[in-house]
Amino acid sequence: MSAIDLLERPKTNETPAAGCPVDHSRFYGYQKTTRVVEPPDRPIEQDANGLWHVRDFELARAVLRSTDVKQAGFKAEIIEKIPSMMTNPPILYMEGKDHLEQRKQTARYFTPATTSKNYRDFMTDLADQLIDEVRTRRSADLSKVTMTLAVNVAARVVGLTDSRVPGMDKRLDAFFAEGTGEFRPTPRGIFEFLRGQMNVLGFLYLDVKPAIAARKRQPQDDVISHLVGLGRNDREILTECITYGAAGMVTTREFICVAAWHMLDHPDLRARYLIAGEEERYAILHEILRLEPVAGHLFRRATADLTLHHDGETITIPAGDLIDVHITGANVDAGVTGERPLQVCPGRELHGDRVPEMVLSFGDGHHRCPGAYVAIQESDIFLQRLLAIGGLRIVSGPELSFSDLTGGYELRKFMVAC
Repeated sequence: MSAIDLLERPKTNETPAAGCPVDHSRFYGYQKTTRVVEPPDRPIEQDANGLWHVRDFELARAVLRSTDVKQAGFKAEIIEKIPSMMTNPPILYMEGKDHLEQRKQTARYFTPATTSKNYRDFMTDLADQLIDEVRTRRSADLSKVTMTLAVNVAARVVGLTDSRVPGMDKRLDAFFAEGTGEFRPTPRGIFEFLRGQMNVLGFLYLDVKPAIAARKRQPQDDVISHLVGLGRNDREILTECITYGAAGMVTTREFICVAAWHMLDHPDLRARYLIAGEEERYAILHEILRLEPVAGHLFRRATADLTLHHDGETITIPAGDLIDVHITGANVDAGVTGERPLQVCPGRELHGDRVPEMVLSFGDGHHRCPGAYVAIQESDIFLQRLLAIGGLRIVSGPELSFSDLTGGYELRKFMVAC
């Protein structure tokens, strides 16, 4: 089959299936953050620029699990432009045995048991403090409140707890909003480049270096202490902090906002969430995340000819080609989700081999997001308290935009009141 051939599958009839074992008496709302409607009849194709687009769940999972691809997204150029002399790439960009070994060594910081034991009390205290402020002021911009929550939780896990001055959340927000700055030989281009470099250096000298110094004096049970123990230099640790910052701070912030948006728009879903036990609450959050993945696209580059199979056809992606895995498409593949894939339905029956409730929202394969348990636990702790505020309502829905960094949505100026 040629590289530009298009595989087709029949469109799915979304009328309820007879005898469906899941209670679908109530569906809660539709997808809120979609940029484009993913075409269900185009599971894989190559565009005119040579970029492969994968939307089918099984094909997407096969690409993410393949050993014949490497990381090619999440703004690798941001890391590459940081002024440093690095002999060790960040774990996000490692491949092969080195990557597996680093994942094995850092996995202990993100297990469900560690997440609950080491961080639950901190998350609870911080959430209580933030919710008290919302109650006192009787209004809040959720996009700012959730940034404070996500930054502080990720900082605790990583070890960024010794900043010289307050305001790390604002420094990180500026960094991820502006990047390191593209150099262009114009007055404006030079200014933006210098501002971007100042964002990086500010984070390094005000937040990262003090944390490194503190852990050299007294190691802690966190990621920076682990990296110090490996002999990593300051700029290598900086790049890891940026990686974890993007993954743990930026994405969790957006998810909490979109989950709150869904539940405030649907009082029945909010009520169900508030009376549910942890397992059911997590199922609700996972289903919202399935529908609203924060990292909407994951990019990989083929390091060897990659052979995929679909509906009896064989597709070969040549070595060197770039692949866009549409998480937004794979997560609404009706062959996996069943009926009404574009609506929230906690507890829906998923079809396939060991498909998680959030489908591919945390990725898959050797680069699957290690902080999934941290993200869901902190989201749940905060949302339980937020949604329990009497009279809480949306004053103005969030402004929706899209991020080149995550390939997903950004929600800003999300005003609520009580």
